[in-house]
Amino acid sequence: MNTSTQFDQIEKTCFDLFSKKAVDYGTAWRILRTSSLTDQIYIKAQRIRSIQEKGVSKVDEGIVPEFIGIINYSVMALIQLEMGATDAVEGMISAEEASKLYLKYIHNAKALMLNKNHDYGEAWRNMRVESLTDIILMKLLRIKQIEDNKGNTIVSEGLDANYYDIINYAIFAMIKLTL
Repeated sequence: MNTSTQFDQIEKTCFDLFSKKAVDYGTAWRILRTSSLTDQIYIKAQRIRSIQEKGVSKVDEGIVPEFIGIINYSVMALIQLEMGATDAVEGMISAEEASKLYLKYIHNAKALMLNKNHDYGEAWRNMRVESLTDIILMKLLRIKQIEDNKGNTIVSEGLDANYYDIINYAIFAMIKLTL
């Protein structure tokens, strides 16, 4: 299988969960500030690393659901960067609108991934899942620093570039773990 097809399979799994939760819960996540979403992603990545290091989890969920959460929360963060957090029910969006935005951002992530894979020759295929986890954690620490700097950077990529990279690294991990 090629990476594009594998990406699509992982995207479908993540999108199916996102869209079903949007129906069940609505878009309550719209109240979260981007920094809160960053913290949620961090918690998931840290749990993955902990399970990788300990070799076992006491909660009956493995690391695959956590990578799905990382992907979905990262897409939510990109949506929040565009729309801003809301503090009112009027700022919520429909499940249908959320799904459209999700697909917009996941497709942007795929386009970026295809371009980077061209340039890097799919080097990720020779990486360990543990290394992908560590890179995600590093990207999250970068995001936290940019957030602490009120979004300002001097020479570095912004928040959106880091969220896109996190999506792609998490998808690479999912490919390695499930396909």
